[in-house]
Amino acid sequence: MSELLTIGLTEVEWSALAVSLKVSLLCAFLSLPFAVLAGWLLARKEFRGKAVVEAFLHVPMVMPPVTTGYLLLLMFGTNGLLGSWLETLGIRIAFSFDAAVLASIIVSFPLAVRAVKQAVEMVDKRLEDAAEILGASRWRIFFAVTVPLAFPGILSGFLLSFTRSLGEFGATITFAGNIFGETRTIPLALFSAMQTPGKESEAFRLMLLSIVISFIAMLASELVNRRYKKELY
Repeated sequence: MSELLTIGLTEVEWSALAVSLKVSLLCAFLSLPFAVLAGWLLARKEFRGKAVVEAFLHVPMVMPPVTTGYLLLLMFGTNGLLGSWLETLGIRIAFSFDAAVLASIIVSFPLAVRAVKQAVEMVDKRLEDAAEILGASRWRIFFAVTVPLAFPGILSGFLLSFTRSLGEFGATITFAGNIFGETRTIPLALFSAMQTPGKESEAFRLMLLSIVISFIAMLASELVNRRYKKELY
């Protein structure tokens, strides 16, 4: 047990932590603008085929992550539909850091969209209508009224995207591989340690790392939400 509680992290563990944080932060930041736009459209606009679009956006949330990774491999792999064309341009996505980010974005995007959509739906539309009557443009209403009032939900979407990316495994290992220092995130490093005899302490520390980071992210979300509500009311 004393060996399991060793505080110092090995090079493998530091590498997994660094890769996980980079992938998760990039995933959250890159997907957030599109999640806000998609969430707003689904909450405020009615159009033909809306149910189909919404179902399509949420499919990765219920589909097995390995299936998502395999689809990405068929699309962006060396012999994939787009991958073969990108190869001629010298761009290789599969089994790279970019692949890990892309896999995380696809898997976590529905959670961010759902959080934003629910937040926008809770914004009183009469406030937006009043701003429009006073002559505000649609963009001004969006940024000055809708986004500030829906901020807790947008923040929640960002953190959900971050934490989901942090725990992503199936799509990443299928599409990006388990490459040390490039695509080996904490879940992949934990899986590797679990499969290797004598790596129990490493697996234990990686488990603790994932729990601590996820807890900190969710705690930050709660604290910001509480503070925002106090300032709002």
